[in-house]
Formats: sequence, structure tokens, C-alpha cells
Amino acid sequence: MEFSLFGTTEETNQDVKPTEMKPEPDIRNVIVIGSGPAGLAAGLYTARAHLEPLLLTGNDIGGQVSLTSEVENYPGFPASITGPELVQKMQEQAEKFGVDVRIDTVTDANLDVYPFELTTYEGTYKTKALVIATGATPRKLDVPGEERLIGRGVSYCATCDGWFFNGKEVVVVGGGDSALEEGLFLTRFASKVTIIHRRDKLRAGKTLQKRAFNNDKIAFIWNSVVEEIIGDEKVSGVRLHNKVTGEDSVFSTDGVFIFIGHTPNSQLFQEQLEVDEHGYLVVDRHYSTSKEGVWAAGEIADSTFRQVVTSAGMGASAAIMVERWLGEKAAEEA
Repeated sequence: MEFSLFGTTEETNQDVKPTEMKPEPDIRNVIVIGSGPAGLAAGLYTARAHLEPLLLTGNDIGGQVSLTSEVENYPGFPASITGPELVQKMQEQAEKFGVDVRIDTVTDANLDVYPFELTTYEGTYKTKALVIATGATPRKLDVPGEERLIGRGVSYCATCDGWFFNGKEVVVVGGGDSALEEGLFLTRFASKVTIIHRRDKLRAGKTLQKRAFNNDKIAFIWNSVVEEIIGDEKVSGVRLHNKVTGEDSVFSTDGVFIFIGHTPNSQLFQEQLEVDEHGYLVVDRHYSTSKEGVWAAGEIADSTFRQVVTSAGMGASAAIMVERWLGEKAAEEA
């Protein structure tokens, strides 16, 4: 018997195990990234088509609607429904038809190989078709009180929450098209809308500016920034700083609507898919991206409407096209 520093050769050989090879991931028919209305609708429709979709939720289930206190403009819920409740019902319906919902986040995507490869915190996945529904994130002021009072007077969507400020006074933060469009919409409900802008001139289009200046319900505070949103259980005011005079003041209000832009969650795909100047994925009328086999739905590809109902519709439409494309591809390979 031979000996070594680590015992007998026989003993050493017994301890040596063959290198364990990681099994190749199964190839899925379709993977949906994102668990907002667009993602859940895409999951539901592809599941009903017996494509056995995998849905990767990301860090949070539901997207922006999950932060909405009440949703009154989604068809089928005349008595309104909270954002989290609507997301829960959507998820339950999707899972009922077989959507494999996994709480996991995609950290890398390789769309230059086929099947496409996705890397997550939990592992690696391969898929024949991909629906990207990662949404967009409203830019925040990042001031004290903002996070704490979201849903209690702080909002990023006038269409979603304007009704709750009927007869009340609100402020709108921003000076671009979105700020004026949403501010004008809010005049349908609020008794007064004060637009706070950090400069002395608006960035919005001339037509919107004219409409805003001519609206008796709209007032302006110029050269000012919000440094704090004040309130205990709900918003009661904002602390302002005038950038020209250096003066600090408190302005009383019932609500704060923030429209300083959105950031599409497209960082993983910007080097592989066509995006517009703002980072939104570019899609055709069937929601196909610049890469065959990849679709995008919801706010990742929508900088205009940003509504629950439109995002769900985009997700359903993308899913229908996925089913047709995979069917045609299978027929060609048969």
C-alpha cells in the first residue's frame, strides 16, 4: 500500500469525488419579467395558451399600482379597489391558470444567444420567448416626509388619485409637459392647483402653458424647491426654499403630486435592444422589440398613458403575439 502526506493512496482515492456538473436549465416556452399589470396579464394569457409561462416578479410584486391606495378607474370594480388588492386578484387568477410565479430578480440577460439566457439571484433560465414588463419608476424628490406619506397625500399619478382631492387644494411639483397635463387634469377635482417649479420659466410646450396660465384654478410658485413634505397621518403642507431670495417658507396643502419624470427600468436591456432617447424600449404595434422573440409591455415601453388598464392590455396583446410566434416557429421546425 502506498502512502502520502494525506494518508494512504487508497484512502485518498475514496475521498475524491467526481466534479459535479450543474444541470442545464430547462428551456421554457416563455418567461415574463415583471409582476405589475402588464406582466401578470401576459402571464395569464400565455398560461391559458398552455405555454406554461414562468413569471419572475422582481423585488416587489405589483409594480407602481401596489402603492396606490385606491383604484377607481379599472373596469369591473365600480366600488373601487385598493392597489394591493387588485394585484393580489391578478396574481391569483394568473396562478389559477398555471403561471409559475417566482419571487426572483433578473440580474443579467443575454439576448444574443438563442434560447435567450437569464441570470437571477436563484439561478439561470433559458427561454424561447421573452416578455419584458419591468415598468418605470417615478423620479422622487428624495426629501423628508415623501416616502412616509405616499398614499396619504403624496402621489405620482393624477389620473389615479385626483378624485380623492375633490374640493381640496393641492400642489404639483414640476415644470414639464407631464406636470402641466396632470395639473390641468387635477383642476377637475381640486379647488386650487399650485404648480411649484424650480425655475422662472416652464419647460412644457407652449400650448400647455397657455392653457395653464388661462386656468383660474392654477397658480404658480417660481424659483422654488420642496425641501420637506409635512404631515402626521396625511399631508398638511410643504416646506419651500426660494433659490433666488434664499427665503424658506411653509405652504399649506392637502396633497402633493410629483411629476419630475419617470425612469424606465430598462438598464439590463439597453445594450441589446433599441431604446428611445429617454430609455424606453422601442416596440412596434404588436409590442415586439428590435429583437425577434422579445416583446415589451407596460410602462417599460409606454411613456404616454401609464395606466393599469393600458398596461394590462399591452401585456395581453404581447402574450397573444408570443403564442402566434411560437406556433409559427414550431410549424417551421416540424
